[in-house]
Amino acid sequence: MTRRTPDSARLLPWSGPEGRPCYVLGDGTGYVSRVADGVESVQLAMAAELLDHAVDMLDDQQVTAPQLRYVVARLAESLRDVHRIAESRGERLGPLSSGSRG
Repeated sequence: MTRRTPDSARLLPWSGPEGRPCYVLGDGTGYVSRVADGVESVQLAMAAELLDHAVDMLDDQQVTAPQLRYVVARLAESLRDVHRIAESRGERLGPLSSGSRG
């Protein structure tokens, strides 16, 4: 894991009041950073399970439209979480150098 400088900000995997992003300052070793790591781990595991469930539902000819709408709503929530995790981790990696593009 890349260590950050003490004054760097990390986007947290949850929102604050009114849905605004939350950040923690630090080097990534503190309590809030460890809690954020745990929350991200749970969110990613839940996304994988939800994806498997959605695939199973698509194979089921008996699934109803309300059931599909429900799982799509959960998929949207999960995708929002995973996107926030990717954004946070991307910010921690820093800018890509021009020589690293494919």
